[in-house]
Amino acid sequence: MNLYEWLQTIIFFVVLLAMIKPFGSFMAKVYQGERTFLSPVIAPCEQLLYRICGVDKDEEMDWKRYAWALVLFNVISGLAIFSILLLQGILPLNPQKLPAFSWHLAMNTAISFTTNTNWQNYSGEATASYFTQMFGFAVHNFASAATGMVVAIALIRGLVRRRASAIGNFWMDLTRSILYILLPLSLVFAISLVSQGVIQNLSPYKTVPLVQATSYDKPKMDDKGNPIKDPNGNPVTENVTVKEVTIPMGPVASQEVIKELGTNGGGFFNANSAHPYENPTPLSNMAEIFLILLIGGSLTYTFGRMAGNQRQGWALLAVMLAVLIFAMGTLYWAESNGNPLVSKLGVHGINMEGKETRFGLAGSSLFAVATTGTSCGAVNTMHDSLTPLGGMMPLSLILLSEVIFGGVGTGLYTMLAFVVIAVFVAGLMIGRTPEFLGKKIGVTEMWMSIITVLTSGILILIFSAVAMLVPSAVASMNNPGAHGLSEVFYAFASMSNNNGSAFAGLNGNTVFYNVTGAFCMFIGRFAPIVASLAMAGGLAEKKYVPPSLGTLPTDKVPFALWLTLVILIIGALTFFPALALGPIVEQLQMVVVQG
Repeated sequence: MNLYEWLQTIIFFVVLLAMIKPFGSFMAKVYQGERTFLSPVIAPCEQLLYRICGVDKDEEMDWKRYAWALVLFNVISGLAIFSILLLQGILPLNPQKLPAFSWHLAMNTAISFTTNTNWQNYSGEATASYFTQMFGFAVHNFASAATGMVVAIALIRGLVRRRASAIGNFWMDLTRSILYILLPLSLVFAISLVSQGVIQNLSPYKTVPLVQATSYDKPKMDDKGNPIKDPNGNPVTENVTVKEVTIPMGPVASQEVIKELGTNGGGFFNANSAHPYENPTPLSNMAEIFLILLIGGSLTYTFGRMAGNQRQGWALLAVMLAVLIFAMGTLYWAESNGNPLVSKLGVHGINMEGKETRFGLAGSSLFAVATTGTSCGAVNTMHDSLTPLGGMMPLSLILLSEVIFGGVGTGLYTMLAFVVIAVFVAGLMIGRTPEFLGKKIGVTEMWMSIITVLTSGILILIFSAVAMLVPSAVASMNNPGAHGLSEVFYAFASMSNNNGSAFAGLNGNTVFYNVTGAFCMFIGRFAPIVASLAMAGGLAEKKYVPPSLGTLPTDKVPFALWLTLVILIIGALTFFPALALGPIVEQLQMVVVQG
C-alpha cells in the first residue's frame, strides 16, 4: 500500500471502531425500551402504529409465536412484491414502460428481497420501474434488515433471561428496528450521498447524442438471452454503430443507503456500487463500506451490554476484525502481485481489471471483503475479474456463514451459534458440562446451532453438484473448467447465505437457477432463523448457573482464538474440496501456464 491507502484504511477503521460503543449502546436502549434522544419525535409515531395495527406492545411471545409472526410477515410481504413484479407493466412510476417480470424471475426476485439476499438475475436500470424500486425493493430492504436484527435481539434475551417463557414481541422489535435505527440513519446518509453526486429523482431516462459516433461488435443473443455461437463454438457478433446514448435516472440515493445499511446489496443499476450514480467518489465509497459494517459491528456491543458483560461483546468483535483484516490483506496481496499471464505479455503491475480507478486497490479490496463478510452483496469491483486467490477471499467469507460482522442481526446470531458449538466442544475436552453466560448447553442447543451453521453449506454443496449434471445449467456457464465451477459454486454460496453478490460470468436468469436459487435463499434464510429462535426459547427457560472456578471463561483471549479456530475448521472441513477444485486449481493452472 502507498501512504494514501494506509491512511485511508487506518482512518476508516478508527472511525468505525469509535462508533461501535455509542451506536451499540443506543441500540441496546432501543430494544430494552429505554428513552433515547429520538424518543420525543419517534415515540408518538410508534404508539400510533401500534394502535392502528392493534398491537399490544406489553404482550410478549414465546419462541413459537415469535417465529410464526416473523415467518408469516415475511411470506405476506414476499407475496406483495411478487405481485408488484408481475404487474409492473400496468403500475405507475414507469416512465420507460418496462414490462412485467417473467414468473420465475419474479419469484426469484421476490424471495431474494424478502430474505435480505438481493440476488439479481436482471439489470436494474433495464428491468425494474421506479415503482418497483421504491415500493417493492426499498420497502423490503427495511423489512428484511429489521427481521435479521430482531432475531439477534431475541436470542440475546434468551441467553440473559432466567426461567422465562417469552423472548419479546416481534411486532414491537420490528417497529423499533425500523423507526429508531434504520430510517433515521437512512435519511442522514441519503442526504450525504446526494452531496457526493448520487442521483435522486423521478425523471425519465435521458437520451443524449455522442460527440463522436462509435462502432463495436455486439454478441448476438437468442430468444432466451443466451449468446449464439457458430459451429466452432465462437460467439456470433454483429457490428453496431452508436450515435447516441441513454442515461438512466431514478431515486437512487434512497435505495443506495438502505441497501448498504441493511446489508441488502441490490443495486439500482446493473454495475451496482461501481456505477458513478451509486458510488461517485472515494468518500462515498468509504461511507458505503462504513454503512455495511456499522450495525453488524455495533450489535456486538449491544450484546455485551444486554448480557451484562461487555467483554463478551468485545471478544466477538475482535474475532470479526481479525478475520476481516486478514482477508483484506490477502486479497490486496493477491491483486497487487498482478496476473502472471498478463505480465508475460509485458504489462506489469497490480491487477486493476474490473476495478474502479477512483477507488484504487485498497478501496476495492476493503469493499470486497466488507460486502462478503456481511450478507450485503453490493460490489464496487467485479469479483469475476479477481485473481484466483483474490477471488477465493470473498468466496471464503461467504462460506463462513458470513459471521465476520455478518448481515444485520444474522451475523450475530450465527456467531453465537458458533460460540455454543465452541463452548460445547471445549466442555467435552476439559470434562465439564458446557456453559455460556450461566446457561448449560444441552443437546437441543447443539442441534439448533448445527442447523444454524450448516444449513447453507448443505444447500451449497447439493445444488452446486446438481448444476454440474443439468445440461441447461452447464450451458449457462460462460467460462469452462475451474473458473466456471467457481462461478456456479459462488452463485449458490451467495444465494444460500443470503449475500447476493456474484461472479459475473454465469447467466443466472434461467428457469433452473431462478427456481433452485429461490429455494436456497428461502431455506438458507428461515431455517437458521427458526433454529435460533428455538434455541432462544430453550435458553430462556433454563435457570442461571453462577460461574465457578471450573467455568470456561468466554470473554478472554484464549476463547476468542479457540472460537476463530472452530469457525475456520468447520469452514475448511465443509468446503475445502470445492475450493480445491475451483480457485486453487485455477491458481495452479495460471502459474503452470505462466511458467
